Amino acid sequence: MRYRFLLLLLPPILAFSLKKEIRQYKINGYAQGTDYAIMYYATDSLVTKQGIDSLLNEIDLSMSLYKKGTLINQFNAAEKEIKTDRFMNDVLKRSFEINADTKGIFDITVAPLVQAWGFGPKEAKSEPDPATIKSILSCVGMKNLKLKDGWLIKSKPCVHIDLNGIAQGYSVDLIAAYLEQKGIKQYVAELGGEIRISGPKPNGETMKIGIEGPDKDGTPIIRHIAAINSGAITTSGNYRKFHQSGKKKISHLIDPKTGYPLDNEMISVTVYANDAITADGYDNALMAMHLKDAIAFVESRKNLEAYFVYHQKDGKVADTLTTGFKKLITR
Repeated sequence: MRYRFLLLLLPPILAFSLKKEIRQYKINGYAQGTDYAIMYYATDSLVTKQGIDSLLNEIDLSMSLYKKGTLINQFNAAEKEIKTDRFMNDVLKRSFEINADTKGIFDITVAPLVQAWGFGPKEAKSEPDPATIKSILSCVGMKNLKLKDGWLIKSKPCVHIDLNGIAQGYSVDLIAAYLEQKGIKQYVAELGGEIRISGPKPNGETMKIGIEGPDKDGTPIIRHIAAINSGAITTSGNYRKFHQSGKKKISHLIDPKTGYPLDNEMISVTVYANDAITADGYDNALMAMHLKDAIAFVESRKNLEAYFVYHQKDGKVADTLTTGFKKLITR
C-alpha cells in the first residue's frame, strides 16, 4: 500500500520532468526538378528526409515527364488507354473539374504545344510555324480524354498530357498528409514555391508566408506577408520561366485555345485555397485571363482568393488583391 501511495504522489512530478520540449525541425531536399523545404514543430524528429524523398519519388514514377518509363509517359506513347494509379487518378479527377470550371482554359492536353515551344523534356531548335500550331491543335483539348473506372482513354494517339500545372500542388498535399499521419499538426511544407500550411505555432503565433512577385525591373521580391494558419498558397508567373525571342519574352504558359504563349497583362498570380492541388490548378488558368475577368472569377467562388501582379497600360508594374486575400495580408 505504501508503494501504491507513492505512485499516486509521483505522476505529476514525473509528468513534469519527462515532458519533452516542442522543437522546430527542418528538412530540405531536391525533387521533381526543384527544391523542397519542410518545417514542422514536434517533440521529436518524426519525419525523415528519406521518407519524404521516397514519397516524392513514388509520385514522380507516376507523373514525371522527365523520367523514362513513368505512367504518364506510357500514356503519351500509348495508342488508346492505360490503367491509372491512385496518384494520377486523383490529379486527373481534379483536372477535369477545373477544366470544366474554367471553360477549357485549364487543359492538361497542352503537352505537344509546350514541347513545340521549347518548354518540354525534349530540346526544340526553333519556334513552331502557324501550320505546325494548327496541326498540333487538332490533338489538344480535354474533350479528347475520358477517365472511366481507373482507365484514362484518348480519342486519338496524338493526344498527350502534361500534369506539371497541377501535380506539384498535389505533391505538397501528399507531403502534408504524410506529416499529419505522423501526428504533426503544425507545419509549413513547400515544393517549388507551392506551399501548404497548418498552424498556429506552438506559442500561438500565426504562420507567416512571404508572397513573391517581380519588382519594376522583373527581379523577384517579397511584395507582401500573409498570416495563415491553414490552407495552401501557390504561384504561377511568367517572369522566371521564359524564352527570349529578340526583344520579346515567350512565356512557358501556353494558351490551349490558340496554341500560342500567353501574351496579356498578367505577370504572376498567387492563389490561396484549402488545398494545394486546387490552388495550383487555378493559378495557371487565372494567368490566362485578363485581370478584370480573373478578379470576377475568383470573387464569385468560395474558398478561392488571389493576388495579381500585372502590367498597366503604360507598362508599369502594379498589383491588386481579391477581397478575401486582403484579409490575409499583414503588410
